[in-house]
Amino acid sequence: MEQLTLVDFLLANLFLLAGCCLQGIAGYGIGTLSAPLLFLLSPLFVPGPLVVNAVVLTVLLLLRNRASIRFREVRFAIGGSIVGTVLAGFTLAAITGQAFDLVFGGLILFGVLLSVLGLKPELNTRNSVIAGAASGYMGTTVAVGGPPIAMIYQNEKGPLVRANMSAFFLFASCASIVALVFAGRLGTVELKLFAYTLPGVIAGFLLSGLLVQRLPFAAMRPLILCIAAIAGVGALVRGLTGS
Repeated sequence: MEQLTLVDFLLANLFLLAGCCLQGIAGYGIGTLSAPLLFLLSPLFVPGPLVVNAVVLTVLLLLRNRASIRFREVRFAIGGSIVGTVLAGFTLAAITGQAFDLVFGGLILFGVLLSVLGLKPELNTRNSVIAGAASGYMGTTVAVGGPPIAMIYQNEKGPLVRANMSAFFLFASCASIVALVFAGRLGTVELKLFAYTLPGVIAGFLLSGLLVQRLPFAAMRPLILCIAAIAGVGALVRGLTGS
């Protein structure tokens, strides 16, 4: 942590501001946008500090959108996320260093692939469980749980998407924290980094309230996916070369 500079922390807060603002608008974004950028800045920011920040954000978004929640649909995804989170905990306990870079890069690119394939699965029990499991695994391992769960909500209206995805991410992020603690990936250092980057989360949440009806998320989607893909490739290269 000593190698991080003031500029690093300013950039980390800026990346979180952007991701949190997008999540407040579209229902997800803190993982898809912020995680790759934070990883390129320093792997120390992912997944622990980012997951704790995600809990704060989802609480705020859930309070804002609570009137639109439909628990019947989201409960199955939550059940699936438990399985994915447990598997992710074992994965994180077993891998370090270059292996984590490879896993991070591979899962980031997988998330990008899911986003660009254009698949439109129905919002039903089976798909909710599968998407929840994939999201729980990816969210715990690399803090990017948005793409799988977003796929089953892409045909729903904005308020329902933001409310149900916030409810899902709140539970999934809390479960991820438990898994990270048991895997030895969430300790004093990670909590300090969370505290230093919390202002970016709060600012992003407040900004999203001003832009939720004005900002065309779909127009920015290609840029977000490009950023994530570049970070995924960068992580794979670092994992393969050890540099």
